[in-house]
Amino acid sequence: MTRILHILDHSIPLHSGYTFRTLSILREQRKLGWETAHLTTPKHVGCEHLEEDIEGWHFYRTPAPEGASRLPGLGEMALMRAVENRLQNVVDRDKPDVLHAHSPVLNAIPALRVGRRNNIPVVYEVRAFWEDAAVDHGTTTEGSLRYRLTRALETYALKRVDHVFTICEGLRSDIVARGIAADKVTVIPNAVDIEAFDPGGEADVALKAELGLAGATVVGFIGSFYAYEGLDLLIDALPRILSRRPEVKVLLVGGGPQERALKAQVARLGLTNKVVFTGRVPHTEVHRYYDLVDVLAYPRHSMRLTDLVTPLKPLEAMAQGRLLIASDVGGHKELIRHGETGMLFRAGNAEALTDTLVELLEQSARWPEIRRAGRQFVETERNWTRSVANYIPVYARLTGQRA
Repeated sequence: MTRILHILDHSIPLHSGYTFRTLSILREQRKLGWETAHLTTPKHVGCEHLEEDIEGWHFYRTPAPEGASRLPGLGEMALMRAVENRLQNVVDRDKPDVLHAHSPVLNAIPALRVGRRNNIPVVYEVRAFWEDAAVDHGTTTEGSLRYRLTRALETYALKRVDHVFTICEGLRSDIVARGIAADKVTVIPNAVDIEAFDPGGEADVALKAELGLAGATVVGFIGSFYAYEGLDLLIDALPRILSRRPEVKVLLVGGGPQERALKAQVARLGLTNKVVFTGRVPHTEVHRYYDLVDVLAYPRHSMRLTDLVTPLKPLEAMAQGRLLIASDVGGHKELIRHGETGMLFRAGNAEALTDTLVELLEQSARWPEIRRAGRQFVETERNWTRSVANYIPVYARLTGQRA
């Protein structure tokens, strides 16, 4: 039996696209008969135990290093040392066949050191590049010294691991362009557990009334409010949308770094009665809010992060048979076929967003066809069973075990 030790930035019970992808991968790997173990770094917050069982999964935790420096680079070095030490402890106990490090590169470097020391193959799964995420968070700028150093560290790890996995063709192309052999890079596409998503149900009339959405055409976003998601563009476009479709209201479910700025923008534009913020809702209740939405909007801004990385949310929307519009960044274009499974508009352009949304709203006769096409796409091409099967030949080659 192949034993895989996953090194993760964070995990459940925290909720994020990162943790949901991880959980889907683990479930499918278990179905294949593999044994998985799971180590999180000090960036997993809110846990005071060295080991923890969550929803039937056992996690090893890494305590935060004491007295970590705030000086650039020193804190990251202390974090990697802590992960390396904890990882060695877990390796001694679990005797894994493969170390599988997931983004960021701060997880790959400790895995490389422990793997080489113990003669264990190391794979690195890139979900996004650390340097690009830092640009979006505002902690650096593209082309800065920190950006270049971080990119160099990423490339260092990519060249030294035994195999590279990534989530989409955009990232794969960037990795290969760094001098990594094409046959050393395998895409494990973002996907959905199709059985977990039923086509959208009926709206909860009481909840809709409670939120002030009765009689409205609801354009919604459900997720984390990061700057790259482009929710500011959706709000900027709303006055134009209302001039043509006055019954529209925007429903924003979730929270995050941009929440305060978005609320201030709504107030400044005099749109308080047209935009509903619910705050974060329990994961078990999310489907009730999806059922309130007529069109889901994903107006991501164009930047390296969004052009290279494919998100999960449009796939989840298609799995539920939802209508959606999205900006034409590279990550969306890998997933959405314009006019067939959803609608794309020119990124960063409020007028284009308005025109595309209104066009979709006025084509109600085509809605069932679009919904069916989206559902069929994820059923046949973007299900987790098919996606995770791409690990099989790589693990088999690295471990010498039969696929």
